[in-house]
Amino acid sequence: MIPVNEPLIGEREKEYVLDCLETGWISSAGKYVDQFEAKWAEYCGMQFGVGVCNGTAALLAAVAALELKPGDEVIMPSFTIISCALAIVESGATPVLVDSDPEIWTMDVRQVAEKITPRTRAIMPVHIYGHPVDMDPLWGLAEQHNLIILEDAAEAHGAEYRGRKCGSLGNMSCFSFYANKIITTGEGGMVLTSDPDLAGRLRDQRNLAFKPERRFYHTELGHNYRLTNLQAAIGLAQIERIEELITKKRRMAQLYEDGLSGLPLQLPVEKDWAKNVYWMYGVVLDDAVPFDVLEFAHRLKESGVGTRPFFLGMHEQPVLNDRNLFIGERYPVAERLARRGLYLPSGLTLTEGQIEQVVEAVRGILV
Repeated sequence: MIPVNEPLIGEREKEYVLDCLETGWISSAGKYVDQFEAKWAEYCGMQFGVGVCNGTAALLAAVAALELKPGDEVIMPSFTIISCALAIVESGATPVLVDSDPEIWTMDVRQVAEKITPRTRAIMPVHIYGHPVDMDPLWGLAEQHNLIILEDAAEAHGAEYRGRKCGSLGNMSCFSFYANKIITTGEGGMVLTSDPDLAGRLRDQRNLAFKPERRFYHTELGHNYRLTNLQAAIGLAQIERIEELITKKRRMAQLYEDGLSGLPLQLPVEKDWAKNVYWMYGVVLDDAVPFDVLEFAHRLKESGVGTRPFFLGMHEQPVLNDRNLFIGERYPVAERLARRGLYLPSGLTLTEGQIEQVVEAVRGILV
């Protein structure tokens, strides 16, 4: 079975982790945490990095730092991972959805303006599968309505919008460093900002809101979202070769495009204002294909190819409907992506020969 994802770990990662073990700095204190935060913030074009234990924690901490109140609203795409909605709901605020752009699968920015109300406090653009959101319209709306932009860049390490790195396109940005991400620490995440006040709130959130002057005296509730020195050591080593990893991802995407063109599939694109890092290589079955994505995945599995489904939209999540969210709402593009889309093996350890095998399996099913 050709795996969907596998991390790529090299000698420098092993060297840094061994240094942690030999010096005893294995928990959330240690030089690699500070270096990883500083290096990732610098790479993305922000001033401050606050490392946390995973990408969901990054979203939770970032939304908490906004100090939203019940009734406040945050506009986000339906087509994304549930962590985005979770962070908003946990804060006591209300997520408000828009549909997806049918070409690049990110939030349809043309729908955002009509969802803004006097209760709107923030917009959460989510870069999908390595392609950035079209941010220009969102910046204009944020300035006009005095809104925060909280960027979810978990899937867009090194991607660019009009020459700017994803992660530098909002007031705060959130990253995941899960095992399948371009930069991985196994688990792990980070929030970036250039606002010192927000950075301070984020650090409080990740460390139980301890006060430096009186550790066990609390004036607010925080969480234990700390990133370990061991994880940061791996991440730091990965940053040192991120351009190599992105080049490999883009090369893989080109091989897939060359092999799959002409089939009844929608393939990923790269808009002229974007640099797509093709974190995952997703495909969407044309409506003319007489079976759905579940059958497609089953046939690929029989051919020895592992796949993963696309997201199911937030408006179709029972756990959110049970909270009286999104009742009766429809987002046709998100629904089509969920029913017709999957992503093919995209791990950095894939060989060109394995990609050829995947292409042959797909063509054997669809031709």
